[in-house]
Amino acid sequence: MACNVFRVGKFWHFRFQIGSIRVQKTTRERNRDRAEAVAQRAYRDAIVSANGGQPIPTLSALIAEWKEVRGPTASASHRRNIDTFARQHLYDLADSPIDEISTLRVELARNQHMKTRAAASGNHWLRNLKLIVNWAVKREIIPKLPWQVKMLPIQKRPRVTLPIDAAKRWLEEVDAAANGSSVGTAVRLMFGLGLRESEAASARWEWIDVQRGTYTPGITKGKEADPLPMPHWLISYLTPMQQSVGLIAPRRNGAQHAPGYARRAIESANNACGLEGITPHRLRGTFATLLAEHGVPIQEIQRVMRHKSALTTMAYLERSRHSTARAQNDIGERIGLGRRESAAPPAANTY
Repeated sequence: MACNVFRVGKFWHFRFQIGSIRVQKTTRERNRDRAEAVAQRAYRDAIVSANGGQPIPTLSALIAEWKEVRGPTASASHRRNIDTFARQHLYDLADSPIDEISTLRVELARNQHMKTRAAASGNHWLRNLKLIVNWAVKREIIPKLPWQVKMLPIQKRPRVTLPIDAAKRWLEEVDAAANGSSVGTAVRLMFGLGLRESEAASARWEWIDVQRGTYTPGITKGKEADPLPMPHWLISYLTPMQQSVGLIAPRRNGAQHAPGYARRAIESANNACGLEGITPHRLRGTFATLLAEHGVPIQEIQRVMRHKSALTTMAYLERSRHSTARAQNDIGERIGLGRRESAAPPAANTY
């Protein structure tokens, strides 16, 4: 018996029978096309359930389940990301069963997302969608992703690092903008240890080993707890405020800083020093790049950055062009077009 749709009063109803089970319900729809869609969805779910499977959830329902099951173990930033995706960026996919989200519908939804956003945001949107639906694949709710959509090619932009000769003044400007708060301390933890912004906010005194001169972050993105060597200048900076326990850089009320706490002070320092693009994430990139420029092997940089793959670490490193510059000067000198400068070429701060 197929699924039949019929009208009772103002609303369309449906009925079907699977084995000995007979189902008859209202769709609560006055439009026949929408009622047909509701009826077919219920019919398909009943077949799946009768076969020992699970009903196919809508995208909204799947996200709600993900937040309940995976949310408690996900990072705060990851939860905020999925919350924003669910509230603002589902478009016409929200009430669609996930197995009906076709290639065409994904591309149309992404196009709608990018009407006022860059291509990189479109790729981020697609990654969120894939993350949620792939979770259903892992749980064997559906056998595979029901679409095939590639990431958009993105023109890479030059990424800045904090110039060494500007670092001291830049940190002083951060302190000035912080107006006596601990933001300047947190920024130094990012710059001197390569900590993420959230890791600097959660940094604690008891994780410092004074004897060994190391710091072991206890709350990390990858759940690691690996000791990091502390530079002497950072130890000297922290020593006058040393405590036995507690947050190293708390808010004035003693609580942990909220996400984005360093943004205003960093932007103020950028403006004061004539710099653009320095962010907490680029401080982490600066940390990795400076280590590479001073000859630290990529494997060791990977370890202190706490990356699972060296490829991830390499993405943080700005290309050093010192060897290329030396070769260019040698070639020019041999041709007779110029002479080698006595001073070494300055370190490049962008690609």
